[in-house]
Amino acid sequence: MSQTYYVYMVTNADKTVLYIGMTNNLQRRLSQHYTDGQNAKLSFAGKYNCYFLVYYESFENVSDAIRREKELKRWRRAKKEKLIQEVNPDWDFLNDSVF
Repeated sequence: MSQTYYVYMVTNADKTVLYIGMTNNLQRRLSQHYTDGQNAKLSFAGKYNCYFLVYYESFENVSDAIRREKELKRWRRAKKEKLIQEVNPDWDFLNDSVF
């Protein structure tokens, strides 16, 4: 049985903050970000209300996903924005497409 892993970027409503993460269940993880944002703001994504999905990639190998997450986290904001715009030029919130 194969597993899919996701590297994703979420932002806040104003698109001023980016959070990069990795998960094997994108729906569950987005729900956790939303809950953190609505409740005690227990995390970075929660504190800044980053639960709007703007970018994601899928991987079959967890090592590849972890490697890509680390790579993206090292990038400057401008490079991350360019990557998002290549696949999501209007920065549409993609949450509905994964639920």
